[in-house]
Amino acid sequence: MRKRREIRCYDYVNHGYADVRDALTQDPLSVFQTATKAAASRAHAIAAELHVDISGMGIKTDISISVKKVEEKVGTAMSTPATRLLLEWEAVTMPRLFPLMKAELSIYPLTATETQLDFSGRYEPPFGVAGKAMNAIVGHRIAEVSVHSFVSEVAGHLRRALA
Repeated sequence: MRKRREIRCYDYVNHGYADVRDALTQDPLSVFQTATKAAASRAHAIAAELHVDISGMGIKTDISISVKKVEEKVGTAMSTPATRLLLEWEAVTMPRLFPLMKAELSIYPLTATETQLDFSGRYEPPFGVAGKAMNAIVGHRIAEVSVHSFVSEVAGHLRRALA
């Protein structure tokens, strides 16, 4: 069995849960695309973008994100509400050079005016044994940084959009 690598990260939006949930679930692909595009002239493209800067070397690729499912848990007296977006993404060009990411982006209230974005993803490095070795050296770090950047950009976009 092939071992998948896991990545977890989070950020928050300083707005209430219902506002963040609605902004993100009404058109999640548009939020992801707008949040991650580096240049405004590319905002109309179909793909979102992952980018990372490691030791002055920039790596970026357009990704195609699909939202497989949106699940909402209604809050009760004993639990808080939560929304989960089940995501998959892969590189638009040369997808075999980059891992396929399967992830869950959870949204839940921290307080009445703060909402948590919690990302939990799994990927399998490309290129079999050679890819696993490369992933152990630098690949996992690149994946972590790019996912952290993605979540941070989505949270930042939502903060600005809801202000």
